[in-house]
Amino acid sequence: MTSEQSNGTAHFLNAKVLVPFTIVTIIWGSTWLVIRGQISDVPVSWSVAYRFLVAAAAMFLLARYRRVTLWLGWPGMAFAACLGIMQFVLNFNLVYRAEVHLTSGLVAMLYALLLVPNSLLSWIIFRQPAGRAFIFGSFIAICGIALLFLHEYRTSRVAPDQVLLGIALGVGGTLCASVANVMQGSGIARRLPMVATLAWAMLLGGLFDALGAWILAGPPSFDTRPLYIAGILYLAIAGSVVTFPLYFRLIEEIGAGRAAYTSVLIPIIAMLLSTLFEGYRWSPLALTGAALALLGMVVAMRAKTTS
Repeated sequence: MTSEQSNGTAHFLNAKVLVPFTIVTIIWGSTWLVIRGQISDVPVSWSVAYRFLVAAAAMFLLARYRRVTLWLGWPGMAFAACLGIMQFVLNFNLVYRAEVHLTSGLVAMLYALLLVPNSLLSWIIFRQPAGRAFIFGSFIAICGIALLFLHEYRTSRVAPDQVLLGIALGVGGTLCASVANVMQGSGIARRLPMVATLAWAMLLGGLFDALGAWILAGPPSFDTRPLYIAGILYLAIAGSVVTFPLYFRLIEEIGAGRAAYTSVLIPIIAMLLSTLFEGYRWSPLALTGAALALLGMVVAMRAKTTS
């Protein structure tokens, strides 16, 4: 990552930067609403399993197209399995369940704070320091998120305890995603081919998802509605196979710090879609919370980029 960040100096308005940045932001901003559409008569665990089994198949095809070596060696396979469990099993099972209780935009806003646990874990594991400006920005963002959830607690149509449960599930998913992100910054991750690692992580994660779904919810069930099927394909292909390689390429071009600004724009798109399609109700409290959260993320990311 270090060499990529030091070389990531391409101009933002360059087409090879602006186009993938826009694609990643729009797709990942929309996936939160699509996930909401996956909550149907099909148990959540099976919906997650279908998504990543399809994504794994497509990622393997992409790896073969690029002539990437698929076998990672036993240490690499163990790493891919651990990554799959943290990212594609625990993280997404908690995300989907959080959206049972919260609007998709709020869950997206919570996940936009991923930089905070990422930096904390990086400090614990890799001794990467976080400056005062980063801590200050993170504090502002957390206060903003707290105001958003206070608004949700007061006005939500679901019971207050269900809102709290949704928040707990979202926080748990964020922490699992953070562990997966920090794993990708380790030495072994940098030595492995990214597309092949993701393919194995998605496949192994999808198989664990299916096993867990069978244990928790019984034999497979499926929703034959075109909207449900389209949602699985969109999340698997666009939300996983298209975006992950583009995002990693973006890091190479502009550095991880500036690439992370997608995390500011994604919740804006998610909240807009939630307002249009889920009837999210704004209030002065919610507007203040959203503004503080976005401001805090900008301050924290700028500090992280320049530190």
